[in-house]
Amino acid sequence: MIQFLLIGQLSAMPTITQTSENTTDWFGSDPYSMPLFRRTMASYNSDTQKLHRKAGLPKEMPDRDDELTLSRKVKLKRLTDNGIDPYPPRYTRTSPISDAIENFESIDTPDCTSQNEQSVSLSGRIMSIRSMGKASFLDIRDASGTIQTLMRQNVLEQSYETLKDIDIGDFIGVTGTVMRTRTGQITVDTKEFVVLSKGLRPLPEKWHGLRDVEIRYRQRYLDLIANPQVKDTFVQRGKIIKGIRDFFDDRGFIEVDTPIMVPVAAGAHARPFITHHNALDQQLYLRIATELYLKRLIVGGFDKVYELGRVFRNEGIDQDHNPEFTLLESYEAYADYFSVMTMVEEMVSKIATDIFGSAKIPFDGHIIDFSPPWAKLDLREELLARSGIDIDEYPDDHSLTQVARNKGLDVGPLESRGRLIDKLLSTYVEPNLIQPTFLLDYPEDMSPLAKAKKDQPGYVERFEAFAAGMEIANSYTELNDPVVQRERFESQEKIRDIYEDDEVDRKDEDFLTSIEYGMPPTGGLGMGIDRLVMLLTGQASIRDILLFPQMRSINEQQNSEDLE
Repeated sequence: MIQFLLIGQLSAMPTITQTSENTTDWFGSDPYSMPLFRRTMASYNSDTQKLHRKAGLPKEMPDRDDELTLSRKVKLKRLTDNGIDPYPPRYTRTSPISDAIENFESIDTPDCTSQNEQSVSLSGRIMSIRSMGKASFLDIRDASGTIQTLMRQNVLEQSYETLKDIDIGDFIGVTGTVMRTRTGQITVDTKEFVVLSKGLRPLPEKWHGLRDVEIRYRQRYLDLIANPQVKDTFVQRGKIIKGIRDFFDDRGFIEVDTPIMVPVAAGAHARPFITHHNALDQQLYLRIATELYLKRLIVGGFDKVYELGRVFRNEGIDQDHNPEFTLLESYEAYADYFSVMTMVEEMVSKIATDIFGSAKIPFDGHIIDFSPPWAKLDLREELLARSGIDIDEYPDDHSLTQVARNKGLDVGPLESRGRLIDKLLSTYVEPNLIQPTFLLDYPEDMSPLAKAKKDQPGYVERFEAFAAGMEIANSYTELNDPVVQRERFESQEKIRDIYEDDEVDRKDEDFLTSIEYGMPPTGGLGMGIDRLVMLLTGQASIRDILLFPQMRSINEQQNSEDLE
């Protein structure tokens, strides 16, 4: 009778503290490993109980994971004692597993003969072991897929005994011929195998359905092992980013790199991370945007530039915010925000269609249609329709504060008019923008880097793009008047002092110097790549599209829980 050994059935396996009769299944009859294991466990148990007695704690049984780790270390020792390198420096495989399966299926016809058999060398992580004495079936998985391998004692001879030192989670390489079993499963009939990496920790007992989000995000490697479909999201992310690069490259844009550590954290409303350069003895900041450096390049003679890179904002963490994120910024000379609108529509719809086969993408119970043209709404009119507030009737922060409070908004004692308008938009307008929408023409209070609208005083040529209630892009017709730009920066500095708001934009003297040499009319774009990936892949949380999202450290989290 075939016995199935799966990580999810570890509770049915003999524990390593049981009798020697049962532990023989773990260690065989090797005269070295059993005594060593018993001595190791006895020492562990004795030391643990002494510590518990000193602390006045009750006796504690050994942790199961510790037991399994110790058993693997014993097996590791036996492998090395038998002259087997459990961590060889390289392995040459003939192909990924998926290619081997595809090649076999192409020649697996009724008239196929043994002459068609091809020897393959494949490698991967062991995902299951099914043993029936003189034969064993192992499933191995690489990045491309999974294949069953057949290990027979009469073929492998002495090396068959090495299987006693192999566990689920270990990496092996197998060489043999591909065949079909009687049940029709494609299998490698193994002629030889080699240990490639001996795992010292067991996979989680629920590896085939890991659901603990804390483990999934903190130990992404376990998430990728347990949930292979997670990898698909990150493969799609890579394709989306490649699609963006292709789109801009095809339109004559030049990709550039700008500094990450900067002397002035400017170009956005955000609190920066602070660092210190020892050699220069200078305080620096991690960039919050790439805008001002890219516009310096427009001044210098580039007509079309873009950058895809990480930016850092010292702000909260939630479903669609992470302190570090990937930002696309592009700048095109002689363009305006209307040109950028058209470009955004075309780019997003093209990427969705090229990668996912349609511009209509399911997300959170909706079908988001990215096909152009997207809806265009006037900010002031839409806010009036949704909230009943005409922001033009409240030209200062005091009057707008009163009406916002009357609406039940949480308003602090010192809130600038721009921040209040942003809160009103976040409450009344943004959640209703499900289909792709451009929200046009923002108040100057919110947009110090954008060019004023000549026919609408107090407003600027700016849009933000939304979908599924999330902001995904921001664009200006860039302000290129150095005198007005200086006035705007100085106004922002006053707001910081008056409202004690360290998220307002900052004055960058070198940028001001650069545009004093002349900058042509320019259309600029900023797009959050992480949110775009969320939308296109159907992921509701930004943590599901970041391989390693920011998490509170384990020690800090434990201290916080203890205080509570």
